[in-house]
Amino acid sequence: LDRKYLWHPFTQMKEWIEENPTIITEGKDCFIRDIEGQWYIDGISSMWVNIHGHRRREIDTAIKEQLDRIAHSTLLGLANAPSAELAGEIVRLLETSLSPFGQPLKKVFYSDNGSTAVEVALKMAFQYWKHKGVEGRHAFLAFNNAYHGDTLGAVSVGGVDIFHTVFGPLLFKKFTSPSPNCYHCELGLDRLTCNMKCLDAMEDILKNHAQEIAAVIIEPLIQGAGGMIVAPEGFLKGVRTLCSTYDVLLIADEVATGFGRTGRMFACEHEGVVPDIICLSKGITGGYLPLAVTVATDELYNAFLGDFRELKTFFHGHSYTGNQLGCAAALACLKIFRDDQTLDAIQPKIVFLKSWLKDILRLPHVGDTRHAGLMAAVELIQDKEKKTPFPYGEKMGWKICLDVRRKGVFIRPLGNVLVLMPPLAISMENLKTMLKHIEDSILTIMHH
Repeated sequence: LDRKYLWHPFTQMKEWIEENPTIITEGKDCFIRDIEGQWYIDGISSMWVNIHGHRRREIDTAIKEQLDRIAHSTLLGLANAPSAELAGEIVRLLETSLSPFGQPLKKVFYSDNGSTAVEVALKMAFQYWKHKGVEGRHAFLAFNNAYHGDTLGAVSVGGVDIFHTVFGPLLFKKFTSPSPNCYHCELGLDRLTCNMKCLDAMEDILKNHAQEIAAVIIEPLIQGAGGMIVAPEGFLKGVRTLCSTYDVLLIADEVATGFGRTGRMFACEHEGVVPDIICLSKGITGGYLPLAVTVATDELYNAFLGDFRELKTFFHGHSYTGNQLGCAAALACLKIFRDDQTLDAIQPKIVFLKSWLKDILRLPHVGDTRHAGLMAAVELIQDKEKKTPFPYGEKMGWKICLDVRRKGVFIRPLGNVLVLMPPLAISMENLKTMLKHIEDSILTIMHH
């Protein structure tokens, strides 16, 4: 049935139909089990969403209890308790983490996934300037290698050629700044002496075009789907400073980086940065249900207040906005963070991962390793001296991932980059097992 009827995301279906798909039937802790009874370590947290493990009793119970009350009612013209409680929790979290550094993020807009959280942010930023009586701010500034989702607004601010170029004719205008990609510097400079010239390039764009730009959008600390590119220390802070200097809004897309992935609750916290809008999704429900939030400052929200006839309303929404089951799961997920002291518990795992990443740089075809917290990447390279990548068609990343899968670990590559993003709750023992199998597979496949 899968091969006959299903069209999978980001998948060349011609190859899929020729293979025997791994069909998942069950999950427990950091493991997933297939129809044949084989268990795998879930090494990418089911596409970066699972945080506390599968079948976590507290989240299961919260959803079951909510089901006994109501599964869904609309937020258009009505309110509900879980969505109000969760909004309060998220604002409190953001206040604790970020508010000491700037204007608090206080107004929560619900949607269903990361892409829509970004669409909401882009539309809010655009409309904000209109309500302020400022004309002409119709463009955005984004970064090379950026990935913000797959809906057309999110694609417009995306910068991964392989995903986004084909849709060029459908997209709105953006300015593109170099990504802080130190291993393959776009400006051909060296990290030790460059003084982050990529920020100067961004400033040049703002100097000449700030009056056309509604907002800058960034994945703080690490660009995910663009290749797990880790920005040098101070880059994010520099971006915030430039946005303030040139009076453009800053949107932080923390869909992948939020909820503990980088070692703090939010990536922006590492550099004391407060965006004007933050987008959160993925881990928000612990990987249970689709839910997203876009959180804005009062300054932004207040620009939308007016008389009914003024049409200042934010005309945007989703059928499942503020869905009770999703919000109940999210409330339980955030409670586990407190009860398990998750952020403290992951610190030794981050230290271990960091030393492993450093160690495998000795392998002949490992060109670069990088991480932010428990989000990590191993970049495979054909020639280390020249930094020549393996040809895309050679599928080197896939070959290694398939070999690792035979050993009982599921990971998925981005081209030549192996992505490692286990659930935060993974035990040290299982983390060590996962990393050992990955290292063995790199050796096996490269040796052939």
